[in-house]
Amino acid sequence: MSFHKLYFLFVFFVGATAFGQTKPNATPYTNEATYEKLKKKHPFITPLNRTVPPNIGIDKDVEYTNIHGLSLKADIYYPLDKSKKYPAVALVHGGGWISGSKENEKYMAQELAAKGYVAIAVGYRLSEVAKYPAAIDDVKNAIKYLKKNKKKYSLNTKKIGILGESAGAQIATLVGVKSKGKIKAIVNVDGIVSFIHPEAEESTYASYWLAGDRNVNLKNWTDASPLEFVDKNTPPTLFINSSQPRFHAGRDDMMKILKSYNIFTEYHEIKDTPHSFWSAEPWFTETLDLTLQFLDKNLK
Repeated sequence: MSFHKLYFLFVFFVGATAFGQTKPNATPYTNEATYEKLKKKHPFITPLNRTVPPNIGIDKDVEYTNIHGLSLKADIYYPLDKSKKYPAVALVHGGGWISGSKENEKYMAQELAAKGYVAIAVGYRLSEVAKYPAAIDDVKNAIKYLKKNKKKYSLNTKKIGILGESAGAQIATLVGVKSKGKIKAIVNVDGIVSFIHPEAEESTYASYWLAGDRNVNLKNWTDASPLEFVDKNTPPTLFINSSQPRFHAGRDDMMKILKSYNIFTEYHEIKDTPHSFWSAEPWFTETLDLTLQFLDKNLK
């Protein structure tokens, strides 16, 4: 089965185990499917539908690395004007570490590119394909690929940020805090920053990705928690949250540490929103506007 098909895999059985963990029920995690789900309780929302801005180029399905014959691909969105160098943003989709695809990031990526950023939407190995830390390594390799092609995309390699939503926000934040200052900005959209914090409620999906539940594999649960690695080198961090408390786990503690180092951080909670709010309007536009304000301040 191809890597692309694995992105949209349905899992129709419950209780099957792999690596000793119960495999979660994985359904397609797309902007379209999320909108259909959310509109039942939020009838005022509308689906995402933005035309591609005329001032950008898009390179689809670029192979950024190949691991034992498995081609890992990204979509790169970039300004057509090559008269100056641009900051970059790596975009990491959500989906409980088991679903979703880089296609989820197309609207955010194209809008960022239109505003003067090189945006790379990363396709990474999901938990059905490889356990932690494979996804972390993949995102790092995608960023390395972008840096290697700095001339092609008119990239300023010293100004790179990272953004993720949900599980992708956890991945993005971990890459950012462990980058030793190479990542200059983090945007965390409704993703936890700790699996071991008292507020954390992760279970089946995390256990499957982390190769064991908290009691079995505490090392992975700790090592995958960005909060454990926040220090003076952590970049400025923006949190954009739903009104669902479980997705804020560890946020306040992380912000407290950042402030102790005089590192810029802020959070915005979008009122009365469900998780995955960024997959529909008017919430996508609000998320985009907050992101641009933050990135313009910290990367330009």
